[in-house]
Amino acid sequence: MTSPITSETDADEWVSARVGASGFEVELRARTHALAADEPVSVGGTDRGPTPYELLLSALGSCSAMTMRMYANRKGWPLEGAVVLLRQGRPHERDCENCATETVGIDRIERRIELIGTLTDEQRARLLQIADRCPVKQTLERGLTIENVS
Repeated sequence: MTSPITSETDADEWVSARVGASGFEVELRARTHALAADEPVSVGGTDRGPTPYELLLSALGSCSAMTMRMYANRKGWPLEGAVVLLRQGRPHERDCENCATETVGIDRIERRIELIGTLTDEQRARLLQIADRCPVKQTLERGLTIENVS
C-alpha cells in the first residue's frame, strides 16, 4: 500500500487509515499515536477497536470535554471532572450495505454531560453552553467538504 506521506514534515499533517487484504480491522496513525478501528463480530469484524462511528463520537466527546476544561481553567472554576456520554440517534449497521446507491449516515447524536465539582448553577449552565462551542461540534453541524487530493 502506498502512503500519501512524502516527507517527515508531511507525517505530522496526515492521519492515516490502513486496511489489509481481508477483514475490517484498520490501523490508524496520527502523529506518533497508533489506534485501531474495526467492526463488531456480529457484522463480520474482529472487534479489535471502535467502529468508525464510535471514533466520530469519541472525537466529539473529547473535544467537548477539552473545551469545558480549558474554559473552567481560564475562569478558575472548581471543575473536578466532566463525563461526556454520546450515542447515535439510530443504528448505522446497514449504512455500508447501501452506501453505493443511497445517501446514508446518522442524522442525530445524543449527548449527556455530567459535571463534577462544587460548581454553581450558573457555572454549570455556562459550561454546558461552552460544550456547544467545541470546534468539532461546530464543524459537524456546519458540514464540510471532503476532497480527494493527489
